[in-house]
Amino acid sequence: MVEVPDTLPARMYLLAYDLRKEKLTVRGQELGYVLRAAALTELFLDGRLEDRRGRPVPGTPGEDPYGVLAQISASRPRSWQHWVRKDGRAFARTVRDELVRDGWIRVRGRRRLGLFPYEEVTVRDPRVVKDLWGGASSALRGRPVAHVNSYDAAAVALAAAGELKSVLPGPERRRHKQRIKELTARSGPAPVAARKVLRSQRAAMASGAASGGGS
Repeated sequence: MVEVPDTLPARMYLLAYDLRKEKLTVRGQELGYVLRAAALTELFLDGRLEDRRGRPVPGTPGEDPYGVLAQISASRPRSWQHWVRKDGRAFARTVRDELVRDGWIRVRGRRRLGLFPYEEVTVRDPRVVKDLWGGASSALRGRPVAHVNSYDAAAVALAAAGELKSVLPGPERRRHKQRIKELTARSGPAPVAARKVLRSQRAAMASGAASGGGS
């Protein structure tokens, strides 16, 4: 058995990595939204968050590895989409730093064309990504949805919401549309909120690009 990270955000970060291309398939704020949704989903699945009239509220006391539950507890009631959006880029960095510290990935500073700085992320053991991918892939097939491992089900729901091509290329998302819908329903409100946030942002960016192109 290959050891994998304990938390759902850490697992989703690794699932966003394309082993063939040796790079993340999504970065920055969009990756942050997927990871925030993963943290919310983990708390929901473990009963530490509950849904009340479309808003997350504290449930059973327990661990809060990323401080998300503390943020929600200290705030007035807000939508799931609000908490998916909050601190997206910073949250992605937090998860990345955790993975570096625990030895799952290596991050090096590089420059494109000798000018433009970027971070090169390398997974130290590709078997970890393959194992996580295998769990998500098996969730799409075979056993009844109710019997699928909850984190594997959530990984599919979050990968579909974030359109992570490393896990679910477009043809796969279309082929397994109904199954993904069932796995998403089982995983709680956060993946649905992430999909809405990402689609809204992409639409706004497309609209801005179109307006800029016409000026």
